[in-house]
Amino acid sequence: MSLFALVLVLSSAVAHASWNLLSKQAAGADSIVFIWLVAAASTVLWSPVALGYLAFTGDRLSWAGAGVIAVSTALHLGYFLLLQRGYRHGDLSVVYPIARGTGPLLASLVAVLLLGEQPGPSGIAGILLIGVGVLLLGTVRRPSREDLAGIGFGLVTGVFIAAYTVWDKQVVSAFAVAPILLNYGGELGRALVLAPSALAARRRGLIPPVWREHRTRVLGAAVLVPLSYLLVLVAFTFSPVSVVAPVREIGVLVAVVLGGRLLAEGDLPRRLLAAAVIVGGVVTIALSQR
Repeated sequence: MSLFALVLVLSSAVAHASWNLLSKQAAGADSIVFIWLVAAASTVLWSPVALGYLAFTGDRLSWAGAGVIAVSTALHLGYFLLLQRGYRHGDLSVVYPIARGTGPLLASLVAVLLLGEQPGPSGIAGILLIGVGVLLLGTVRRPSREDLAGIGFGLVTGVFIAAYTVWDKQVVSAFAVAPILLNYGGELGRALVLAPSALAARRRGLIPPVWREHRTRVLGAAVLVPLSYLLVLVAFTFSPVSVVAPVREIGVLVAVVLGGRLLAEGDLPRRLLAAAVIVGGVVTIALSQR
């Protein structure tokens, strides 16, 4: 990985962990309303960037490009909804590492069980490390029903992370869709898809209070969500997923520190150890595929 790609991915990891902190802090708000406000604000804030890109480059989005962006939008929408539900039930320092670690774990297991791949010793070690890290996070204390729900949402979120990571890599490489267009299209798509639910009679009244209470978090996430993924998409254009994805998982450690220091979630040393084990597992799996 080049130094430029490394800087991009590490910056992305910090931005990604930061917007997850904001989402956790807003976990008490209605999930659909909060996610819609973030997507709508992001669409407005990033419109000058997208329009400036189109004007400067003369690039145009084909129907095929719009189609693959639509698939990406659906995958990311599932990811955001599940993640926000997870934060309503569980701690940032538990849900985030489990979600980020489950993606590579599931991808490897699918390759073994369905595609007939035979991982070497490093691949097996990586799978086991992620499993141990997730187990450590799930047994930090005797889990309550809320804890188990948070862990469950984190695990399912990992499925969507694995799916959109592989898909979006193809969108920006095989389909040659510009990262800024994929990113902006996703924000616009989520805003449009969620609008009927967010503006429905039973939720419309929730929009003003959610905005008043969480305005700073909405605007912060509206900037950081696209920025964190745009940096990764740019790195995808000239670096393989097997290298970019593991480095990005440094965000797991950042999120655990943020949860422990800013949210006082407790048991920080053990959770940091578990997160480090998960990161080690992801890196080991990536190295086994090179």
